[in-house]
Amino acid sequence: MSKYTIHLKNDKSYPCDENTSLLRAALNNDISLEYSCFEARCRSCRVKILQGKVENLQDEKVLTAEEKAAGYVLSCNVVPRSEVILDVEDLAVKLPKPQVTPCKINNITVLTPNIVEVVLRLPPKIVFQFLAGQYVDIIRNGQKRSYSISHSQCEANELRLFIRNYEGGLFSQYWFNEAKPNDLLRMEGPLGTFFYRNNPDCEEIVLIATGTGIAPIKAILEQLQSTPELTTHKKIWLLWGGRKKEDLFWQPETTLPNFTYIPVLSREEQWQGAKGYVQEIALQQPILWQKAQVYACGSELMIQSAQKLLTQQGLKEENFFSDAFISAN
Repeated sequence: MSKYTIHLKNDKSYPCDENTSLLRAALNNDISLEYSCFEARCRSCRVKILQGKVENLQDEKVLTAEEKAAGYVLSCNVVPRSEVILDVEDLAVKLPKPQVTPCKINNITVLTPNIVEVVLRLPPKIVFQFLAGQYVDIIRNGQKRSYSISHSQCEANELRLFIRNYEGGLFSQYWFNEAKPNDLLRMEGPLGTFFYRNNPDCEEIVLIATGTGIAPIKAILEQLQSTPELTTHKKIWLLWGGRKKEDLFWQPETTLPNFTYIPVLSREEQWQGAKGYVQEIALQQPILWQKAQVYACGSELMIQSAQKLLTQQGLKEENFFSDAFISAN
């Protein structure tokens, strides 16, 4: 089996064999690159090839023709066919190692007709560490679904997840009609690179969510609350969008000094608050986008629209961090 060396911009390098994706090999060698879904369905792991040849593992339908022509690929979906130089630096953070572990349902709380909070209990001997904003895969009957962790640290060996009922969703029938306390499941995680990056040059932190995309945003907000030194002299904005009032199933409680919360609804007649799409409401705020960091989680359409609109207003592309909830069906 052929092995090749993959080089990064900051003089780091790692080995990758011909059957392993550039992303998987990086993670196996403790090199942290941006990623989310592992399935070539989001854009989180987009990276530019400066030199070398790669081959797609599956048809790639995410990148535009212009991006492909400019040398961009999805690192989760390409294997090397020569030595490769990537136009990227690693994240300079040690990601917690993912592990597969059994877990049991502690309890299920109905928050709205279409959303439940599931609390999972891990075995007592498991030490589970994660970065606020990461997700886990729940494994049942040989199939996986991804769910963001909705809190910032693992207390009492419990994990909390917000789960939406999707019509025809593979796990929806289970969560909403069959699941019960003490059910045994398996879990893999933590996964993903959606977490807070401390950047002293940024003066505004903008958190944007739709639906259950509030889960990792809530976790990041908790982290900021517990480490106030991260937010000294920074303004923090939280914009959470839904269709109806019931979609706003959680209420932020924070003592952060420069914090603004704007709930946004798009289809609620009797609503005195902000109406429309959450990314467009963000544009209406007195935010200095050139000095902002944005963390966006939720629907793919919202994230694509937010990135386009906010970078047009001066947001630096490298200061936009996202975790798109990709439909599994």
